[in-house]
Amino acid sequence: MGYPYPQPGPPQQVPTCYRHPDRQTYVRCTRCNRFICPECMRDAAVGHQCVDCVGEAARSVRPVINAFGAQRPATMTPVVTYALIGVNLLMFALQMASPELERALGLWPPAVADGDVYRLLTSAFLHFGITHIAFNMLALYFVGPPLEIALGRVRFAALYLVSALGGSVLVYLLTLDALTAGASGAVFGLFGAMFVVGKRLNMDVRSVVMIIGLNLAFTFLFPLFSSQNISWQGHIGGLVTGALVAAAFAYAPRAQRTLVQAGAVVALLVVFAGLVLWRTADLRALMGLA
Repeated sequence: MGYPYPQPGPPQQVPTCYRHPDRQTYVRCTRCNRFICPECMRDAAVGHQCVDCVGEAARSVRPVINAFGAQRPATMTPVVTYALIGVNLLMFALQMASPELERALGLWPPAVADGDVYRLLTSAFLHFGITHIAFNMLALYFVGPPLEIALGRVRFAALYLVSALGGSVLVYLLTLDALTAGASGAVFGLFGAMFVVGKRLNMDVRSVVMIIGLNLAFTFLFPLFSSQNISWQGHIGGLVTGALVAAAFAYAPRAQRTLVQAGAVVALLVVFAGLVLWRTADLRALMGLA
């Protein structure tokens, strides 16, 4: 009597990726235990996880809020800085194509007194020549990203624009018949903010003080050896404004941080508005328009 041969069982099915059923795999997600192909694998502390588990874990992580109230962005790309550089370069290209743009948007006090208040801000996006814009954009490229990362995009944008406005307001208060333009006021505001932020984070700010000192020296000494003028009013106004805005951002109480920060910016804008109204009335009386 012979021994019976074992009967063959049903063929064992090869597992496939849960997202790509046409791909065979024996690797499982260490979190949900589903089979995943190489395209769906994401490295984990132990083994691999699928893209869905990685995404779910990322959504469950609480955002990191720094000392200034800024949420650490998922990407560290300083998009506001790059956007500001882009706008300045675009406006410079338009200036080259249409030279009348300087006269139409530059900061000329009689025009502002006559109702063109927008010049206080539009002038910060105009430049007189390639050297002028090159220096300002280079400074913005180096100083902008670390400040934007520290403060967050909204606060950084507010810092830049309010600093630009602060520089223009001081120009409006202290000049009469000069056409002024440039991002220098905003850039000096970033310099002032770098000092305040560095102090708040207990960093060595000696290099920042040196940068500010060198730029102020250049501001006042360069006109002595050149026929070109530099708006020291715009530089000083931007520097002081940037430091004040950064101080409000850096030292606002944690419990009411956003309210205090926004309130400080609004308060500065109200002060600027009052100064502009006062100067406008003075200039209109001087021009016989009152």
